[in-house]
Amino acid sequence: MKKFMDENFLLSNETAVKLFHDYSKNMPIIDYHCHLNPKEIYENKRFKNITEVWLYGDHYKWRAMRSNGVDENTITGDASDYDKFLAWAKTLQVAIGNPLYHWTHLELQRFFGIYEPLTEKTAPQIWDKANEILNAGDFAARDLIKKSNVKAICTTDDPVDSLEYHIKLKEIKDFDVKVLPTFRPDKGIEINRATFLPWVKKLEEVSGKVINDYEVFLQAFESRVEFFHSVGCRVSDHALDTVVYADSTKEEAAEIFAKALKGEAISFEEEKKYKTFTLGFVAKIYHKLGWAMQLHIGALRNNNTRMFNKLGADTGFDSINDGQVAEALSRFLDSLNREDLLPKTILYTLNPKDNYVLGTMLGNFQGGGIPGKIQFGSGWWFNDSIDGMTQQMKSLANLGLLSRFVGMLTDSRSFLSYPRHEYFRRIVCNLIGEWVENGEVPHNIELLGSIVQDISYRNAKEYFNL
Repeated sequence: MKKFMDENFLLSNETAVKLFHDYSKNMPIIDYHCHLNPKEIYENKRFKNITEVWLYGDHYKWRAMRSNGVDENTITGDASDYDKFLAWAKTLQVAIGNPLYHWTHLELQRFFGIYEPLTEKTAPQIWDKANEILNAGDFAARDLIKKSNVKAICTTDDPVDSLEYHIKLKEIKDFDVKVLPTFRPDKGIEINRATFLPWVKKLEEVSGKVINDYEVFLQAFESRVEFFHSVGCRVSDHALDTVVYADSTKEEAAEIFAKALKGEAISFEEEKKYKTFTLGFVAKIYHKLGWAMQLHIGALRNNNTRMFNKLGADTGFDSINDGQVAEALSRFLDSLNREDLLPKTILYTLNPKDNYVLGTMLGNFQGGGIPGKIQFGSGWWFNDSIDGMTQQMKSLANLGLLSRFVGMLTDSRSFLSYPRHEYFRRIVCNLIGEWVENGEVPHNIELLGSIVQDISYRNAKEYFNL
């Protein structure tokens, strides 16, 4: 029987052990997609206790706590931070098999030197020890980033954001981590949502343009892409909960936009045309600037209306959608590729049924002398587990080139999430190690070590021009 989460955790063979410890373990981190708050990074936020850094805003943990029967007041309400921590400890001890179980203990080990499992019984002493460390010295936001060997962070930012904290961070002399914005224009694409017109008004304010027609809207949109680029942005992000495509002209999109400005109803067919043209417009700008475009596909959001009305979005009530994606996605990518204006693109699926859909879609549009120009994104959200990440990488290996994979990201709001990169690296080293042990891959440690270093760090560094 192996010791619980020891130095060879998840490494089931000698090749995996060597690949991880000698090649992957100490590689730097590029966290090219996360939801950290740049203001908190700039201000070097300190955390009063482990609940604040662990449970505030973490809807993954909230979801598990609800499944364990924890009262909502002790999750998102005004219960004390200690009571919330204790409720998490009680939940964690029965969360075996869930990646949260491993993430939590990796974070306790790496940041606090705590190797004892967190349970209801051990919670009081772990609370005291973790809080003592948090409050003793260099455990503020930037300290946690530097301790994790992070070289670059790409936050997720609305086009109307001022990016003031990204700009200010460039002036800090003793913090050499790149904190770069990511262009996330969903509110300008989702024409049928209540957020659309208020967002257009904000775009009008920050761009200095009176947006009374579609042409000016596109000009304002482009000005924000250029502004983000000037601050260091090199990647966009789009949530395609439903993938749609409809051939559309600029004139048609303009008529649909004009209807929306008047508050008139937009049909689904009109919505598809507007989305297709507008997303294609910004994608062509990304191509011109050398950006990468991320497409996150397949979330079914805000399923619980009562709790959405109470808590809002991103509070733990989302799940996997099962819609069809292949044809619409292919037509969209092809529409850009026909003009040779398809940017580097990362395709993520929340539904593992589409692993082979995306895995085969990549090969249709590779080229341009860019290794892995079209990427199959890492196991995302509900797939951010041993099985999910392994399935994603096996699909990529079966259908494309695993060695060109840009690897892991945290997709997190927590400064303690960086051990997820270690988790991923252990999984990829073990997968390759199994192939070696089974005689499926030659025992060429130097070559394989270089491949895992590429996947761990170098591929992302080159792909995002960092």
